[in-house]
Amino acid sequence: MKKNLLFICSMNQWRSPTAETLFRKHADYSVRSAGTRDKARRKVTAKDIQWADLIFVMEQKHKQRLKATYGSLLQYKTLHVLDIEDNYQYMDEELVRLLTLSIENLLDI
Repeated sequence: MKKNLLFICSMNQWRSPTAETLFRKHADYSVRSAGTRDKARRKVTAKDIQWADLIFVMEQKHKQRLKATYGSLLQYKTLHVLDIEDNYQYMDEELVRLLTLSIENLLDI
């Protein structure tokens, strides 16, 4: 059965969409991305949190925002902070490298 991966950054413009693109075609995963800010390209919802088996946030502040808004929904969720700052454009070579190393290591693939 496929695992549902949710990638979150602030605006859902560069980091989380890059992660979504990288893992979209992986046979073992269904993926989504979203942002924590009101003006995000796609803002995270309660349904996203409920859908996700694993949640990956780019920075500690994203984890804090999720806990403030969706605390009870996160109670039994696995959430990883990747510590990837907002210094990259979509599909930036270094961003792809960091995401691939971090996420593959956490997923053990």
